[in-house]
Amino acid sequence: MSIDAPVKVIPEAREITTKPRLSDQVFRTIVTVGGMASLVILGLIALFLSIKGVHILIDEKLGFITGSAWEVVTDETGNIVESKFGIGAMLIGTMLCALIAIVVGVPISVLSALYLTFYADGRVKKFLISVIDLMAAFPSLLFGFWGFIVFMSSAEYWAKLVNKYLSFIPIFDVPVPIFERSPFIAGLVLAIMIIPIVTSISREIFDQTPLDRIQAAYALGATKLAMIKAVVIPFGRGGIIGGAMLGLGRAMGETVAVYTVLNVVYQINWQVLFGAGGNVASLILLKFGEAGPYEVDALMAAGLILFLLTLLVNATADFLINRFGGKGR
Repeated sequence: MSIDAPVKVIPEAREITTKPRLSDQVFRTIVTVGGMASLVILGLIALFLSIKGVHILIDEKLGFITGSAWEVVTDETGNIVESKFGIGAMLIGTMLCALIAIVVGVPISVLSALYLTFYADGRVKKFLISVIDLMAAFPSLLFGFWGFIVFMSSAEYWAKLVNKYLSFIPIFDVPVPIFERSPFIAGLVLAIMIIPIVTSISREIFDQTPLDRIQAAYALGATKLAMIKAVVIPFGRGGIIGGAMLGLGRAMGETVAVYTVLNVVYQINWQVLFGAGGNVASLILLKFGEAGPYEVDALMAAGLILFLLTLLVNATADFLINRFGGKGR
């Protein structure tokens, strides 16, 4: 009696195809629609601001950007007799406040991200990360109230110290000893607002540092500080720049917090410690409630300039990341 050998069944060759599965197609469609929707919304905002504000830019010409006066004269019937619009002082105030925020906030954010990534223990790290993420979601109104009620007295004392020892520098000199509600205080409040954002971005980049490079630095006898300087910082340079530019865009467009802690004055002020200034967003907030149709168009033109300025900042961020954002050595 012989036992038949088992018959080997050779499966059919699997068809190799590059056609994505249905789930991949659905996911790709959703992502594409979401990405295009953001671009369409951004384009519609730009179109709306252009339609409402271009004729103001044509009427005022270059004086809208370089001038500082914001005047509307009406007759008894409410018709505009004379108008003069200029946001030069507000643009300078916007850049001063944002620059102070970046100078103060970015170093603190980078150091905080390095501490969270390489020094903090497990429970402390989780707690601090949760607190920082929560701070990033705080409404700007809360920062404004806190800055006005709690922080302003301390910041005013710091401003007086800076003026006492650095008044030989023109930007730290003040014509009149008025230190409350200055661009310096507004910049510090903005710095506190952008610290959670820049810290979160920097920490995510530092966490992605290749482990083999870190171990190689330790194998060569580097200390933790030397490893951070030689490996982590060069690797995360692009992320730091991107986070700083994102914080700069947030600082430039902030409205309520700046309006709460800063005196809006229609005059160019280069003295950051002097209690006078303003920014474009706070100008729009201040004037929008009482503005007539023509003045609303002027405010839309100011918003268009701020919109274009923010796009310029983002384009500059992309250039800097591509130019200096190497992946370390």
